[in-house]
Amino acid sequence: MTHIRTALTSITIALGITIVTLAAVAAGPSSLTEALSGRYSKHFVNGMVDGERYDSDDVVEIVPVAEDAAYIRASLQFANGHACDISGVAEAEKNQLVYREPVSQSLNGQQCVLRLSRVGSKLQLDDGAGSCHEMHCGMRGTLTWALPFESQRPIRYMARLKASSDYIAALKEWHAKQ
Repeated sequence: MTHIRTALTSITIALGITIVTLAAVAAGPSSLTEALSGRYSKHFVNGMVDGERYDSDDVVEIVPVAEDAAYIRASLQFANGHACDISGVAEAEKNQLVYREPVSQSLNGQQCVLRLSRVGSKLQLDDGAGSCHEMHCGMRGTLTWALPFESQRPIRYMARLKASSDYIAALKEWHAKQ
């Protein structure tokens, strides 16, 4: 009888641990930066005004640097070889990451504010008033854009990314604001 009670106690404890573990996994990432972290991409055929076609890739990278902040980099491609490129450290605000470029880097005193969030099945980038466009985009580019959320993948080149001049400059800029 004692063996049966011991076995039942062991099974009960094991089930309890399993339920707690499954609940933690089901709850998902513990922060917005974790939930959005990764590499998002879309491969597509782009074109020149003269009809020439070429392959392009839109890429957004999100790397947590703190529980409430993440390095973000967007490289978006548009017709005629125009592009938007931006990087910095965005901070979590409610359900979005918000990058605010230092006013000292703005044109005409208008601060670049870029918001990233999950909207349905998309990772949405929102340049709102177009404040980032002048500094970071070619004529046909925009930073109000979306990529499929299903394209989210782990970043497999993290050491190279963290050694990049974009990442180093972004962290330096962010630490200066702290």
